[in-house]
Amino acid sequence: MTASSTAIELAQLAASAADSKQAENLVALDVSGPLPLADVFLLASGRNERNVIAIAEEIQDRLGETGVKAVRREGMAEGRWILLDFGDLVVHVFHEEDRMYYSLERLWKDCPVVPLQVTAADA
Repeated sequence: MTASSTAIELAQLAASAADSKQAENLVALDVSGPLPLADVFLLASGRNERNVIAIAEEIQDRLGETGVKAVRREGMAEGRWILLDFGDLVVHVFHEEDRMYYSLERLWKDCPVVPLQVTAADA
């Protein structure tokens, strides 16, 4: 099974939004095989709590402009690991220290990477 084109498009849009707020280490993983509830995980890192929150808010705003709303969000108050669930796309915005600690890329290492095209023109 592979991620839907809609999930990949949402991941690209979310990655562009994250990049516009200086997110680092953007990685999208196709989790549609082992995880029946989502198609793509987008992982992003921020340098500090304010940056993590700003990245998550920008992703919500940018996807909201297209009519896509998060069905669930967690971690906004702490700004360490924010989870935004858009259905087929789940976004994880981490403080860089927490990302290293939880190492989701290692946990999902068997999942294919979804190529992202983030350029300064997208921002």
